[in-house]
Amino acid sequence: MAIQPFPRPLADRLPQLAERSGTQYPDGYELIYSSRRTLAVQITSGGQVKVRAPRRTSRAAVERFLIEKQEWILKYLTKAAAQAAPAPPPLPESERRRYVETARDIFTRKAAYYASIMRVTYGRISIREQKTRWGSCSSKGNLNFNWRLIFAPEDVLDYIVVHELAHRKEMNHSPAFYAVVASVLPDYKTAQRWLREHGESLWNVV
Repeated sequence: MAIQPFPRPLADRLPQLAERSGTQYPDGYELIYSSRRTLAVQITSGGQVKVRAPRRTSRAAVERFLIEKQEWILKYLTKAAAQAAPAPPPLPESERRRYVETARDIFTRKAAYYASIMRVTYGRISIREQKTRWGSCSSKGNLNFNWRLIFAPEDVLDYIVVHELAHRKEMNHSPAFYAVVASVLPDYKTAQRWLREHGESLWNVV
């Protein structure tokens, strides 16, 4: 789920706020298209910005909406930062390596299994810890997965693997792409919804 950069002047004001308050603000927003009729913006308890938009809404319209709502966004980003729970202590490196290797085993098995079903190939599998995405697929077919997903339900891991492998057929998020995902996981939207509602909790498990 790619993060989109904020439009100016919102993008210019966030670093100024961060400098004054000593708080880290997000670099962009998550854009979620659905069958809704209006644009809406949400500030999560973790201080992330999510914009929900009707399908076929242009990026220019989304950016105009964000500029119109920038005072509200800044207000609630600041409020979320003030209420944020203290960050958990850093993981010992040995423990982190153990989780990474566990994730590597899981995603290696799942990628091989679903690739055979979907009749696609892929390249290298990397395990990372990126705050802004759960997985990715490069144009060369290399797959990246976030190790914190090992604390999510099994169907969520399956969805992320199928999602990234589907990019081997469609390097976009078009209806054709989601048709590929649905052909393997008809109930994939349940996993999508879980990630939207509970994904942030995966950063507080350990």
